[in-house]
Amino acid sequence: MIKRVLLFASAKETLGQDSVDLELAADATVADLRKQLVNDYPVLNDLVARSHIAVDQQFALDDMSLTDAREVALIPPVSGG
Repeated sequence: MIKRVLLFASAKETLGQDSVDLELAADATVADLRKQLVNDYPVLNDLVARSHIAVDQQFALDDMSLTDAREVALIPPVSGG
């Protein structure tokens, strides 16, 4: 299956685009998506490890299935004051 991953903040700035499409197995989980992101975009390695993944606008654990997911987003950590 192909999943579009929305990018925000530093992830968007790093890749210069607001989303990427990933080819994943039909039974892929959030952990699989993290691995594929790093495989396809090694420059995101450190960021992916520190970021949340949101599935259908809710933070997701790594064992969550992506089979029925309509929207997936990489949410980097935010700092500021």
